[in-house]
Formats: sequence, C-alpha cells, structure tokens
Amino acid sequence: MLEVGTQAPEFNLPDQDGKPVSLSNYKGKKVLLWFFPKASTGG
Repeated sequence: MLEVGTQAPEFNLPDQDGKPVSLSNYKGKKVLLWFFPKASTGG
C-alpha cells in the first residue's frame, strides 16, 4: 500500500476497449485511480 502523497509507480493496463494505457500518458496532469473488486466478490 502506498502512503498518502507517494507517487504511483509506472504501470500499463488495457482500457475499456483493450488499448494499452500508461500512467506516463498523463504526466503533469491530475489523475484519479479508482479500484474496485470484481462484481459479486467479497471486498
């Protein structure tokens, strides 16, 4: 878990269309990362 104020590490993930997106694509911009558990799972 990251501490408050720590920069997120670089990562690459597919978007909703399967196209790769990198955190570095948004360098210098504010980004909100939202993670949630898969539907119908505990969490």
